[in-house]
Amino acid sequence: MEDDFSGYEQSVIDMAVEGWRFSRLFSRVISKLDAGEANRYVNQLRYFQKRIEENLERLDMKLVNVEGQVFDQGMAAIALNIADFDAEDKLIISQMIEPIIMGPEGLKRQGTVMVGKVNL
Repeated sequence: MEDDFSGYEQSVIDMAVEGWRFSRLFSRVISKLDAGEANRYVNQLRYFQKRIEENLERLDMKLVNVEGQVFDQGMAAIALNIADFDAEDKLIISQMIEPIIMGPEGLKRQGTVMVGKVNL
């Protein structure tokens, strides 16, 4: 029975990540529409995102977006372009590629990010 739940949980996580990625793409498309038309789609997008969050909450999980935060090697995210920077560079997360999924006992799925150098 535990394996059945584990498979179900992984399916929900996978769908949540894909839904999150799709909503990011859809948001970029909406930004190209005129304001009147965009409002209708923005509301539908918010509803979709809310449903993803609600379904994760049923399993005591949540999406974590760390975009804009200072990058730390200990974060639950892999930086795809980390090799482009020196170890002493201060980095900020410029884009989330995939969100982090956290559960009550900790990390469920590691996120994927792109980082950029902080210009002081």
